[in-house]
Amino acid sequence: MPELKDDLPELIRSLHEPACYDHATGPVRLIETHISWVLLTGEFAYKIKKPLDLGFLDFSSLDKRLHACCDEVQLNRRLAPAIYLDVVPITGTPAAPHINGVGETFEYAVKMRQFPPDATLDRLDDQGGLTAQHVEAIAATLARFHLEGCKRAAADSPWGSPEKVWQPIAQNFAQIAPRLDDPADRQGLDALQRWSEAEHARLTPLMAARKREGFVRECHGDLHLGNLAWVDGQLLVFDCIEFNPELRWIDIQSEVAFCYMDLLQRGHADWAWRFLNGWLEQTGDFAGLALLRYYAVYRALVRAKVSAIRTVQTAGPERDAALAEVRALLSLATTLTRPLPVRLDITHGLSGSGKTTVTRKLMQAPGAIRLRSDVERKRLAGLDAQARSGSGVGENLYAADATRRTYDHLAHLAGHILDAGWPVIVDATFTARWQRDLLCDVARTHQVAFRILDFPVPLATLRERIVQRARSGGDASEADLAVLQHQLDTEEPLAADERSDIVRIDA
Repeated sequence: MPELKDDLPELIRSLHEPACYDHATGPVRLIETHISWVLLTGEFAYKIKKPLDLGFLDFSSLDKRLHACCDEVQLNRRLAPAIYLDVVPITGTPAAPHINGVGETFEYAVKMRQFPPDATLDRLDDQGGLTAQHVEAIAATLARFHLEGCKRAAADSPWGSPEKVWQPIAQNFAQIAPRLDDPADRQGLDALQRWSEAEHARLTPLMAARKREGFVRECHGDLHLGNLAWVDGQLLVFDCIEFNPELRWIDIQSEVAFCYMDLLQRGHADWAWRFLNGWLEQTGDFAGLALLRYYAVYRALVRAKVSAIRTVQTAGPERDAALAEVRALLSLATTLTRPLPVRLDITHGLSGSGKTTVTRKLMQAPGAIRLRSDVERKRLAGLDAQARSGSGVGENLYAADATRRTYDHLAHLAGHILDAGWPVIVDATFTARWQRDLLCDVARTHQVAFRILDFPVPLATLRERIVQRARSGGDASEADLAVLQHQLDTEEPLAADERSDIVRIDA
């Protein structure tokens, strides 16, 4: 048996013996969290819940732990059906236990198919291996789950009401405060509590409306990089919240806020923006952005609470590290309360001029919410972004009235996103003067900076790119050479009175 910590319970120490299992094992390894022990045997992993009552969870009795184990398997099979196998009894005694044995059961474990512990995205990031591919996979997987894989809360259920939203937030403050000894830390926490109370009061009508409109769903609930893994070239999402339904039945923006916040904390602001934009582009939930900052602060405080709990469960360097993490998370939460510089940028360029490629970079740094006309035009028509509409030049989706509707929609969305305090980039051709004026009026009404990002590209290059894009596929744009010619025939060049707003882009 490997050398174990002195304070481990007898059961957990005993389960390091291969003879306790009904299958062959390698050397048994232990992963401990603040609420569970996970024993890694090689092919399988066994998760045992600690007999705790922390307020936000209660595993204090065997029956409660069994119920939580059953819920954990059922709920996690939504996203990881091949990983979550069963709930198994532990029989015998803590000194001589048997996993899935006969006789009286004194404990339960969740049996899972084991994957490499270093495959989790937090560890991958620590090793410098996290990439934009991983971030895009998170956004796509989460969007599909929110759109198709999780139930909507019933109108008469308590979940997602403003009162229910506030309860875990208030609990965070109540549980962090007694564990902070430094007066400066307490002052920072008090300021965050005042901000959260004011924001909650301001956003209560929106929360209630979101509940009525079906945005409160049975989510994962704990979506940070430690609960995501990259296994066999695919994203694995595991370890959702099973122990408290009010932490799982939440607004989908609260779920998004956790991963967004986690990427920020890890120093990946560019990928936080990329993740957020990827999810928004697929779900279209721009209206929920008014809640995102509030929920991101809450999620930072959730992690601060977990670290604060660890400060009383550990000692020495481990405790010091946990306290440093509490302070880092309080600092991030404070930063998240501060307004961003808000602006409105639009693009100007023919199809193939590189607008989408450049705005993808700009939406990551300095950061913005990007709206794409190619995506929103299809969303208005009830089509997926990658769908081919079969519309000819100036017909159906691209008829004059459909184009007017698309640009009106872009202006409407941009205004709401600016109201929510987020910078905006609108990616469209903007070849007609009325289209540019429409968005300029939005910027003027909201009193924010306005820029026209101009993409002058030689015609031969445009033609080459359009042909190449059609061959490769995988883009929302349906523009072909006939569309390009139509744009050339009908465009209204930038006028002298627009010059002060123009920024030339070398694409």
